Amino acid sequence: MDRRVIFPRCLQYLLAIAEYGSYTRAAEALHVSQPTLSQQIKQLEASLGTLLVNRSARNIRLTDAGEIYLGHARRAWGELDAGTRAISDVQDLSRGLLRLGWTPITDYLTCSLLISYNNLYPGITLSTFEMPQDDVEAAVAEDDIDVGIVFSVPLSTQPASSNVKTEMLFKEDLFLAISHDHPRAKQRQGVSVREFSQEALILLNTNFELRRHIDLYCHDLDILPRIAMETDSLSVIIKMVQSGQLASVLPRSIVRTQYGICGIRISPQLPPKAITIICRKNGYKSPACRAFTALALDWAAHRDEHPSSRRSKPCALSEKHSLYEDGKRRTTAKGNGSGNGN
Repeated sequence: MDRRVIFPRCLQYLLAIAEYGSYTRAAEALHVSQPTLSQQIKQLEASLGTLLVNRSARNIRLTDAGEIYLGHARRAWGELDAGTRAISDVQDLSRGLLRLGWTPITDYLTCSLLISYNNLYPGITLSTFEMPQDDVEAAVAEDDIDVGIVFSVPLSTQPASSNVKTEMLFKEDLFLAISHDHPRAKQRQGVSVREFSQEALILLNTNFELRRHIDLYCHDLDILPRIAMETDSLSVIIKMVQSGQLASVLPRSIVRTQYGICGIRISPQLPPKAITIICRKNGYKSPACRAFTALALDWAAHRDEHPSSRRSKPCALSEKHSLYEDGKRRTTAKGNGSGNGN
């Protein structure tokens, strides 16, 4: 019987009597006096209004009511013991739950962080929620999620809510994102703000911090951007830019890892944005949450040591991939033919 489990003393005594069949041996096993044990059993019987132990027999045994009650007591003990072990598992991070809120931009930028976390703590369930930044901060403040990853102004320490605290992970420069087939793709000197205002853009809608950041930049420079499409999906933005029909404004890390997209600086340069982790300032933080925050800070400090490489060819399911492979085979065949002719 594991004494670490918090269990009513009278029920512990009943279990011991059933196990040892004797008041004396049960008292010795529990390191209590026999009168104390007997008194506790009588109090339990009085509270239930029935006898649990048959004391008239030569060997102590339970009554029918006692046997029924013993079964429930054993199941209760098992559940409490399982609860104790579950708490231990949570503390050593072998199981648990982490609720993470992030924006369409930050999920692209920090997805490798989640891969690292899952590799380190495979028993912890990660539940992610994509939402606008204001909603992420509100959800953290109200304890609807454990932690959030959002955009912020670099070096800003003033979150929207006084109930959350922030720590900057890294900064991201912003570029005009265009297709490799775009007329400006080879324009190495960058684009002026006037040229930028002439580009047909696809941007996140005004619920998102990146869009508000771009709008403020345009307002400060007194330009009116050509917004051809608004969306709440970063995937849609990337697809439309890759198609060559529209341009966008994206963080450098996203531009350099997407096939068919290149980035051009805008002059004057858009102010950079910080990727920030936020959590509740006060209140309980689960071991899973504390471990994630510590890993995020370490991951951010070393992320440039293992930069993501640009994808050099299209997705294997795309039409461009077929053209790419056909062209590669034709080039190989041509090279083999010239070699045989020499």
